[in-house]
Amino acid sequence: QLQFVESGGGLVQPGGSLRLSCSVSGFTSDYYAIGWFRRAPGKEREGVACFTHSDNRTYYLDSVKGRFTISRDNAKKTAYLQMHSLKPEDTAIYYCAADALRTRHQFRLCVSAGFKSWGQGTQVTVSS
Repeated sequence: QLQFVESGGGLVQPGGSLRLSCSVSGFTSDYYAIGWFRRAPGKEREGVACFTHSDNRTYYLDSVKGRFTISRDNAKKTAYLQMHSLKPEDTAIYYCAADALRTRHQFRLCVSAGFKSWGQGTQVTVSS
């Protein structure tokens, strides 16, 4: 069972930046997929940015491309989401999700159903 420690959410003005971090423990494999999802009020949870494979292949939601960057530190089993040029529509609870992969060739789609393990979520509010 994976354990998550998420941090970095908060209140920021439009145009500002935030960095989320997610440390995961309990992996039984060297290969894993990890990503960030969000749920805005009244909306379905959506994939924001994911490492879909154990290497550096990534997926980004169209509305965050060029503004958000996902990165990972494999030694620390930690993923980060650097968010710039934040907009009010980015306001949501942001969740980290991860899943062990059996081989280096396996992958996970950046959709909620693709990941079995989830962090507790951190609130991001973009407002003036």
